[in-house]
Amino acid sequence: MKRIKTVLGANIKYYRKKLRLSQEQLAEKLEITPKHLSTIETGATFVSAELLEKFSGHLRVSASTLFYSIDDIQNDDNMLSKIDHIINEECEKASNMIKMQIRYLSSIS
Repeated sequence: MKRIKTVLGANIKYYRKKLRLSQEQLAEKLEITPKHLSTIETGATFVSAELLEKFSGHLRVSASTLFYSIDDIQNDDNMLSKIDHIINEECEKASNMIKMQIRYLSSIS
């Protein structure tokens, strides 16, 4: 299991890069030094609750999202894809059944 500081740091770095922000730009928004941000991203230091809220706001993700490992997120995406597939199959079956019932009812009237 990965250390929580490492997961948090990796996610902060991931979402920072996703927004095309440099460490300097994000550090300025957070009112911390780029060196402090670097130590957070590498998992060497942890954050206060207040700083976590700032990260969440500036990175546009929920605070809880920052604690999921990328593997967890990919597993969630795979599970959602499977659920979507099952829902689509069941909707198609139900639609076909309704059409058959309508045809049957139309033929006997």
